[in-house]
Amino acid sequence: MRIKKIKYAKEKIEASSYLVLDAENYKGNWSSVFKNNNKIRIEIGCGKGNFITEMARLNPDTNFIGIEMFDSVLLRAIEKQEELKLPNLRFVRINALYLSDIFDKEIDTIYLNFSDPWPKKRHYKRRLTSEQFLDVYDRIFSSDCKIVQKTDNEELFIYSIETLSSHGYKLSNITFDLHNSKFNDNNIQTEYEMKFSLLNKKIFKLEAYKK
Repeated sequence: MRIKKIKYAKEKIEASSYLVLDAENYKGNWSSVFKNNNKIRIEIGCGKGNFITEMARLNPDTNFIGIEMFDSVLLRAIEKQEELKLPNLRFVRINALYLSDIFDKEIDTIYLNFSDPWPKKRHYKRRLTSEQFLDVYDRIFSSDCKIVQKTDNEELFIYSIETLSSHGYKLSNITFDLHNSKFNDNNIQTEYEMKFSLLNKKIFKLEAYKK
């Protein structure tokens, strides 16, 4: 995916109080950021923020953190939040490989929405459901582990089923056609998902749990 660079994006997002710049300082103490002990859920690769912003709006008793690496993409998410000012939503700019540097057994749920499928075999380890990432998630989950994945890439979806299962997760609510399934009720769409829907592309979804 080619990211269109936006001039001064870095400066603009760093000026926002909704971007947590010194995230490593809150490791083990994210309750102080939200000023409550509510559950914390993260979306890795939150993009322009449609999904996580709507989740935060609909679930005021849960805290949400959008994880994103790219300034120009994150700017759009933060601009939405600057308008809504949801008290239970923050953003962190970080590579997901280093999430254990900023969280310590604090995360309740991880959302993986339309992640890069990294189709070449030599790049499989970069997939967000590869063993190296699942090991990172083990270190940041609070107790019970829950991963929710949506993708338009069937090969990545099957790969995820295999890696999650081998990592000890139990899978449920699996569908190879989300928008024509019983699991589509209350489904919050991402920007990509809206585009794919117009193209009649099938969306795959699963939920994975581990004690």
